[in-house]
Amino acid sequence: MNGTLYLCATPIGNLEDITERVIRTLNEADMIACEDTRGSLKLLNHFDIHTPMTSYHEFNKYDKAVTIIGMLKEGKNVALITDAGTPVISDPGEVLVSMCHDEGINVTSLPGACACITALSLSGISGRRFCFEGFLPHDKKERSFVLSELQRESRTIIMYEAPHHLKATLKLLYDTLGDRKLSVCRELTKRFEEVRPTSLGEALEYYEENEPRGEYVLVIAGKSPEEIVSEERKKYEEMTVEEHVKLYEDQGMDHKEAMKQAALDRGIPKREIYNCLHKA
Repeated sequence: MNGTLYLCATPIGNLEDITERVIRTLNEADMIACEDTRGSLKLLNHFDIHTPMTSYHEFNKYDKAVTIIGMLKEGKNVALITDAGTPVISDPGEVLVSMCHDEGINVTSLPGACACITALSLSGISGRRFCFEGFLPHDKKERSFVLSELQRESRTIIMYEAPHHLKATLKLLYDTLGDRKLSVCRELTKRFEEVRPTSLGEALEYYEENEPRGEYVLVIAGKSPEEIVSEERKKYEEMTVEEHVKLYEDQGMDHKEAMKQAALDRGIPKREIYNCLHKA
């Protein structure tokens, strides 16, 4: 009978944020897979946990996953932890979880601390709809693609960033998204926790004068529906009324429906469209 892979959330700063269930599972597991055995050892020592550890990180995530799958097939239980927070969130654990599903191995998650959700709850920016981007890709082409997608994103955007890349990332976001509302969250749950409600432009100015320190979560307001409608209308206003109506007629609409849709796009009465065409 196969064992179970336990995804165990660990504290993102304050050690009191670990759950009793995670402590029990880490004690009872046959093996703990972690990103950094030295860093995780401090956590395990604090809670007097002596379960054997094995490294599982970005650079061995495929080969080591095969080894861990082998252990699970032998009936052993493995607990997966990340350096801080919930495994799989911006973390190589997603590879192991996917392989476990392919092999029919049971996976269960033990919820707990997660930096992106903690930051969102503190940000003062809408949490009804949001998307998580993690760290921007290092590859320039991929990064450019992600940023271009975010230009029209109407949901709240959550991103992670390291201190030495923060200023460059803020500049990229400002140039791409414009001056959006922003909440900069730093060192969450730790002694020097800071939440700075600001904007991309103001944050860029602030960190030019104040060197970034600690790990950052950026919570960025999405584009408002009004902005999206305004941009769409501006695009259509660059066309003549005749071109606009013909655009829809070429898509198969009859003349009457094409006029109606063009009027909706431009935010004007249908009669104005009719009058323009009649004069033409």
